[in-house]
Amino acid sequence: MRKGIAMMNRISENGNIKHRNPAGSIPHSIFSVRCSMVLLLGATLGSANLANAERILIKDAIVHTVSGETLSPGEVLIDGSKIIEVAAKVNGSGAAVLSLNGQHLYPGLIALDTALGLSEISGVRSTRDIVEVGDYTPEVQSWIAVNPDSELIPVTRANGITHVEPAPQGGIVAGQSGLVALSGWTSEQMVIKKPAGLHVYWPGMELDTRPKDKFKDKSKWKSPEDQAKERQAKLRSLEDFFDEARAYATAFDASKKNPTLAPERNPAWESMLPFLTGNAPIMVHADDLRQIKAALKWAETNQLKIVLVGGRDAWMLADKIAAAKVPVVYEHIFAQPARDVDRYDVNFRAPEVLRAAGVTFAIGMGADTFDAGLVKNLPYTVAQSIAFGLPEADALKSMTLVPAQLVGVADRLGSIEAGKEATFFMTDGNIFDIRSNVSRVWIAGKEMNFATRHTRLYEKYKNRPKTN
Repeated sequence: MRKGIAMMNRISENGNIKHRNPAGSIPHSIFSVRCSMVLLLGATLGSANLANAERILIKDAIVHTVSGETLSPGEVLIDGSKIIEVAAKVNGSGAAVLSLNGQHLYPGLIALDTALGLSEISGVRSTRDIVEVGDYTPEVQSWIAVNPDSELIPVTRANGITHVEPAPQGGIVAGQSGLVALSGWTSEQMVIKKPAGLHVYWPGMELDTRPKDKFKDKSKWKSPEDQAKERQAKLRSLEDFFDEARAYATAFDASKKNPTLAPERNPAWESMLPFLTGNAPIMVHADDLRQIKAALKWAETNQLKIVLVGGRDAWMLADKIAAAKVPVVYEHIFAQPARDVDRYDVNFRAPEVLRAAGVTFAIGMGADTFDAGLVKNLPYTVAQSIAFGLPEADALKSMTLVPAQLVGVADRLGSIEAGKEATFFMTDGNIFDIRSNVSRVWIAGKEMNFATRHTRLYEKYKNRPKTN
């Protein structure tokens, strides 16, 4: 049903995370239970009465503000798309009242570095629009290719994920990503921050030392010396690319004072300007220890603002990463250990190692095309790290406030605070508990429709004719 389900956690009655027994009490037909709960809660809470209300007071809720204390109970006053006030008691005179009856209210979850919207069926090439041709394509803008009609979007949104960052792939400098809301008729309506980052895939640093006779295709064999030369050529090419981009940026700045010095317009170089000035981060995809070391040195030497994405071995350099103030989007909780000497739980424990060292980190699912349909499982992936030491408050931040900070939208998203967007969701239990049901979702004050391909098929086949 989802990766690592046997290792999922459960919330005990006192709210503590515990290991779930593989034979634990997961309902046999958990999906039918969720569908029934969504329909029941929607009817009970009177969605229709609030559909046209501009000013709404949400009360009797357990409000997980993320940026501050959890209010239990708490109240939230919203007006249109904005949160007006959050407190234990709010003066909501004149507002329509929505009582959550003790249910939980969380800020919308944010998934960075995904293939959602760019890939529908991983095994069908015509439904994948994630890879661009060429090694250096910084002008590519991934959000333009997002499919607003993807069947994966409402399914993902139904579990509290309200924003994602579709990431381009291919080559070394693959292009730019934007942050998109999982709501809107067109990709232009969905994107709320562009660009969110420039994606650089660090060249592999490993060497394949197998002898030629061990290769099935002998033509693909390269000596370690040739592999090292090829690696150095890729690194030099990356350095040269950024040097040329900086030269263009210098000429561009000079042309503001003297138009005669304006360089010939170049879309690729021009698209690099916000990343060279630090106005947007460079998302460096690096997993191997040597890749991470090289990327950190490169960023320091060139004074670039980077975010490490993937970060499989980041725990091994946690102190150095923290000292460099480089954030990490960690994506390997359910990956197998990379080395035979690693502990079985090395990736489960990695987020806590990063936290203890003072690293700012978010947790993601990865941008493989197969993972596009698994973004909905983000809370349960993060829950695994709680079972291995990560405090629940930091786990919640890793998929709300921290992702918002990394892409520059923390003034709008990531927490339930006055002045921010009314983007949140309600559940009947702790979001890290796989048995909890998300029953309502709001994005910028607008309540989302909960119909998905799953619920449509459930209703269709629930009422199928029965034969003797």
